[in-house]
Amino acid sequence: MSINNILTAVIAIIAAPILGGLLFGIDRKITARMQNRFGPPLLQPFYDFFKLIGKQGIAVNQTQMVYVLGHLFFAIGALVMLVLKQDLLMLMFILAFSGISLIMGAMSVRSPYSKIGAQREIMQMMAYEPVLLLMVVGVYKVTGSFMISDIFNHDKPLLYSLPLLFLAFIYVLTIKLRKSPFDFATSHHGHQELIKGVTTEFSGTQLALLELTDWIDLVLLMGLISLFFAKPLWVGILIALVCYFFEIVIDNISARVTWQWMVKITWVAGIGAALVNIVWMYLIP
Repeated sequence: MSINNILTAVIAIIAAPILGGLLFGIDRKITARMQNRFGPPLLQPFYDFFKLIGKQGIAVNQTQMVYVLGHLFFAIGALVMLVLKQDLLMLMFILAFSGISLIMGAMSVRSPYSKIGAQREIMQMMAYEPVLLLMVVGVYKVTGSFMISDIFNHDKPLLYSLPLLFLAFIYVLTIKLRKSPFDFATSHHGHQELIKGVTTEFSGTQLALLELTDWIDLVLLMGLISLFFAKPLWVGILIALVCYFFEIVIDNISARVTWQWMVKITWVAGIGAALVNIVWMYLIP
């Protein structure tokens, strides 16, 4: 690995939490204004993070922190692979391991709320992981490679060839961000502060690291959206921000659904749209 790659990775690791925290702050401000409230300060996520760092952590067992660190480090690994334009398929697997680490941490305790949240998180992964894998297949069909660098070298944006896969990914984004109507594993809103599902038994530094991982995940997902319009990249970033605003709106105007409904619709609509897009590319080169 060259010095430039190392510097790029370090800058990404430092910048991603900052950008993610700011996006979370913007999310809370927009949500408050949509609910006719003033809302917290823009930097409130950072205030909460440092407050959690200063609190005494209560570990239910000795393995909790291991799972939290696994959740964080796998997310960082996926982010580094994105900024270094590495293998997209491997990135998806690493991102999946990050989610599995969180589930294992929640399942390692005896709390029924934590276990139910973990089970719902598993249902979410079962719903969206096939769509993500089909997205990778679509990218391979267009570029002939799994390398992200080849996406940037491709003569046309992926969005032109993968419009249905793009829509399927935006649908999956709602699940990945745990926004309504798919916020039943855990939620970032105040109505679940006492019983937080998959994160119920995490506190102090552990909970702070989970928040940090959420910020990194958000930036990573925005980066994946921008890949659909990577040339010029600023257009892809703008599209990603518009999609995030759309997710905030959906979060505030929709009611929570059951996990059964989520799985059915994701498998029918999400996987269906992805398969139609891929088959269409094979039939019409």
